[in-house]
Amino acid sequence: MNIGDSLKPFCLKSTENQMVNSFDFADKYAMVLVVTCNHCPYALAYWPRLVRLFKKFEEDNLAMVAINGNDVVQKPADSFSEMQRLAQQYRLPFPYLYDENQAVLKSLGAQKTPEVFVFNSRRELVYKGAIDDNWENESGVMSVHLEDAIEYTLDGLEIDYPEIPAVGCSIKWKE
Repeated sequence: MNIGDSLKPFCLKSTENQMVNSFDFADKYAMVLVVTCNHCPYALAYWPRLVRLFKKFEEDNLAMVAINGNDVVQKPADSFSEMQRLAQQYRLPFPYLYDENQAVLKSLGAQKTPEVFVFNSRRELVYKGAIDDNWENESGVMSVHLEDAIEYTLDGLEIDYPEIPAVGCSIKWKE
């Protein structure tokens, strides 16, 4: 997916056992899709940061959705039941969705966990890639790529650096 492309509609099962679709967030000024998982050390490091970031911008009409589509044959830790456990562990204030057939991950062109995709109010892609510049040490972060992208998008501004390569584990594609 390239900057400026439109989000393709989706409908996926959440860890709350509800079907969630892209139109559920039609009234939101910006939408962040986080391609992530349960097993990857990079993804695990970012869960608390994503929760805090969502809470910071929730009142500004931000939607955030996490999506896991890893092949559970290769990574049993990414199973739906483990997703439910993780959602409870972190008390996720946003939906965590299961992309079992990997269609959404493919439509996004996702390659890593975690990798973020920020869409404006017209659901055009305005940023994709890294969350920040230091997955290992939050106190050592110098560039808050996702936070900046959210602020710019909510303010209707163009993002200076709309693509910053994500750092993380490779997506576990089905055979």
